[in-house]
Amino acid sequence: MWLKWWEKILGSTCKIHQQYYQCIGSKRVRRVLWRKLLLAWVLIWFIVSLWIFCFMNLQVTEKRKETLASMCDERARMLQDQFNVSMNHIQAMSILISTFHHAKTPSAIDQKTFAKYTERTAFERPLTSGVAYAVRVLQSEREQFEKQQGWSIKRMDTLEQNPVHEDDYVADALEPSPIHEEYAPVIFAQDTISHVISIDVLSGKEDRENVLRARESGKGVLTAPFRLLKTNRLGVILTFAVYKRDLPSNATPNERIQATDGYLGGVFEIESLVEKLLQQLASKQTVLVNVYDTTNRTQPIPMYGSDVSGDEFYHVSFLNFGDPFRKHEMHCRFKQKPPWPWMAMGTSIGILVIALLVGHIFHVTVNRIANVEDDYLKMIELKRRAEAADVAKSQFLATVSHEIRTPMNGVLGMMNMLMDTDLDVTQQEYVRTAQGSGKALVSIINEVLDQAKIESGKLELEAVLFDIRAIMDDVLSLFSEKSQGKGVELAVYVSDQVPRQLIGDPGRFRQIITNLMGNSIKFTDKGHIFVTIYLVEEVFHSIEVERESTSKDTKDTLSGFPIADARRSWEGFQAFSHEGPLGSFSSSSNDFINLIVSVEDTGDGIPLESQPKIFTPFMQVGPSISRKHGGTGIGLSISKCLVGLMNGEIGFVSEPKIGSTFTFTAVFTNACPNSNELNKTQQINNQPHPASSEFLGMAALVIDPRPVRAEVSRYHIQRLGVQVEIISDLKQGLSAVTDGNVAINMVLIEQEVWERDSTMSSHFVNNIRKIAEVDKGIPPKLFILVNSSSSFKASSATSCVYNPTVVTKPLRASMLAASLQRAMGVGNKGNPRNGEHQALSLNHLLSGRKILIVDDNSVNRTVAAGALKKYGAGVVCVSSGIEAITMLTPPHEFDACFMDIQMPEMDGFEATKKIRDKELSVHLPILAMTADVIQATHEQCLKHGMDGYVSKPFEAEQLYREVSKFFQSS
Repeated sequence: MWLKWWEKILGSTCKIHQQYYQCIGSKRVRRVLWRKLLLAWVLIWFIVSLWIFCFMNLQVTEKRKETLASMCDERARMLQDQFNVSMNHIQAMSILISTFHHAKTPSAIDQKTFAKYTERTAFERPLTSGVAYAVRVLQSEREQFEKQQGWSIKRMDTLEQNPVHEDDYVADALEPSPIHEEYAPVIFAQDTISHVISIDVLSGKEDRENVLRARESGKGVLTAPFRLLKTNRLGVILTFAVYKRDLPSNATPNERIQATDGYLGGVFEIESLVEKLLQQLASKQTVLVNVYDTTNRTQPIPMYGSDVSGDEFYHVSFLNFGDPFRKHEMHCRFKQKPPWPWMAMGTSIGILVIALLVGHIFHVTVNRIANVEDDYLKMIELKRRAEAADVAKSQFLATVSHEIRTPMNGVLGMMNMLMDTDLDVTQQEYVRTAQGSGKALVSIINEVLDQAKIESGKLELEAVLFDIRAIMDDVLSLFSEKSQGKGVELAVYVSDQVPRQLIGDPGRFRQIITNLMGNSIKFTDKGHIFVTIYLVEEVFHSIEVERESTSKDTKDTLSGFPIADARRSWEGFQAFSHEGPLGSFSSSSNDFINLIVSVEDTGDGIPLESQPKIFTPFMQVGPSISRKHGGTGIGLSISKCLVGLMNGEIGFVSEPKIGSTFTFTAVFTNACPNSNELNKTQQINNQPHPASSEFLGMAALVIDPRPVRAEVSRYHIQRLGVQVEIISDLKQGLSAVTDGNVAINMVLIEQEVWERDSTMSSHFVNNIRKIAEVDKGIPPKLFILVNSSSSFKASSATSCVYNPTVVTKPLRASMLAASLQRAMGVGNKGNPRNGEHQALSLNHLLSGRKILIVDDNSVNRTVAAGALKKYGAGVVCVSSGIEAITMLTPPHEFDACFMDIQMPEMDGFEATKKIRDKELSVHLPILAMTADVIQATHEQCLKHGMDGYVSKPFEAEQLYREVSKFFQSS
């Protein structure tokens, strides 16, 4: 209750403070008004504290009354229950006497038997002090009865009028009963009251009334409280009539009187019995109990209790002893007076003190509120300006992006069209240089725009199906020329446990990898750059094994150069905490795949003082680095944000002059979530590349002394369906070729092994040739794996007849398949390259299609039209949304439409809406194209009825990729 009131007080205080701040927290408020409010505050809380005292005191009183009522009802119930038990047993004894005394001749019961029986069954009558039986004797039967019993019938009324002390009581001194029509002398009695034998119970006033009512009603009846014979103690008698035969329940009183044989009575000493009952209760001393016979409401008869004064209030519990004529009550009250209400007093005083303190605080702070209000207004104004500046910055970036990307679209598009014309070698080189510069500028713009999206919270991820191994091959292709030019070994390894098909944002994943590998290429002049992708579980379960070694052997690295310990780059990841990979995004769940990606290099490393700010936007390691390598300094910041959106973490470890390792985790959805499909997917990961099924069943021998590099070679060759065996030197390789049980189709030798010993290389070639001549078979093809084709020199061991094929790294599935096909003469050597094959497919898809291009910029229209016409599409160009509506009003002959968003008079969204309103049954694909990549998001395009989105500047592939989706499905 205290906590509840405290919360209410705090809530009221906060609300009053807010109202004061809003309404009267101004310098214009007069001091008189504040004093009146303060006085009203004190008065109100004084009244509230007084009310709280009264309320809490009332609750304590009510609780005390409830406790007393519960205790009193408990005592009344116990007394009543035990009385009912005794009453039921006495009634049962009346039936027993009727059966074994009156119904048998001679009687089976005498005084000795009755006394012994009642003594042994006394525990069944916990409240009775004795039981006696009086027989009905008529006046005509008195003389014979007295002779038979050996004693005369005594009268009781003299004892009632002149009670005697227990020690002075003598039964033989009692007077004989006077002559009456009938008598009821006691013939059987329990030993405790054997002194009542021979006494006529009809001669006593209370007993006579009790006996007459009992035989008329057939039920147990109680006497009023009276002083018992001999003991002179207050008690009552419960009487049951004993009948000669069974009577019906509706028998008349006269029939019951005529059928009466006698009367069985149970004596109850009220004071001792109630005292004995209360002794059983632990709380006896705390409650005073009084029992009353309230048959006469005006003069109740006290049966038990004392006149000791107690608490001012009491509780009454009604007692039902089975006799409807007699009424009994139990009155209970606490022996002690109620304690002072200290809790109510303390609470009310405490609340009043708190209210006074709060009023004092208000009074002290009233002079400061005006200053706070001024500061608040200034802060609101500054906030408004900051928000306006942020909006202006976003609008500025969007405008600059649009204004730069629009001419860049024309420049790059015209460069692409220029490449399709007849140019000499020098001109082609110039065009490529211009294209590269333009793409570099677009890349910088994209990075700045991504950073703007991050700051505005508008960066979102897609969820599409993609092949992670194909993406890594594309990234290798992007950096292969730079790595070969530097002589740096570039490699990628993807674990077999990683499914081929995942669902996520492949573009953003590629962006993270490209940023990290781009930094590694910049700062690495020797050694290697190695990208690995595993499931988190694989790395987690291998941590304990790796921790046994404290240093990394240079032979266990890709190029033999020392590297930074990659384990330190993920030490703080949640995926490797005590919860482990069993979290909500664990790969152990079939729904999600948790990947860990590491990019390892042997470059310059990051200076220790620069490492804490490595993920800060627009921060360079140092001025000299910025001038030497260039860049905006936001690639890592963007990567960290993208990793966070993928529910992952990113970290790094770097040692100057040794190298750096960046590691991040990313969560993707499994394209095959159930276990059966997952097993099939893992089998597919070990199946060959789709374009190289001709290598199925072949065997290859890889000769490489470095285990890591050999595993990378095995990974790429096995993707083609080739079985791979790894050997560390040429001597073991020759033994494997000559003595092996499996026929070797190809031997791939690392350049350093081939050039280390020319004599051994010559011996290896000669022996392979001789084996082939003896067996009249085809010798295995030789391949030399080199980092750069310019670094390889033909050895004297080779000849023009048996010249090994040079395979330039980095290895990729498509490049490796093409090299093996050319060297081994398998497959269709006339197959066009990937780009040529794509061009042929597009000619088939776009040929004869009629496409409408809507753009207010004539250069963009020319570029888009040229790109589509190149693949056989018919193109019509218009310069406004109004013209587009006219051209696309049904019926029309167009198969698709490219719609610019930002146009004068009517933008692309409004034009699309009007076109959709006029459409009949045929849905026309409409794709948005704009240079404003911040405002024109994919979701907005879909919301306004468009089917796709292409950002500027775009290349021909962007255009036909979008259009071909709809043509393939149609």
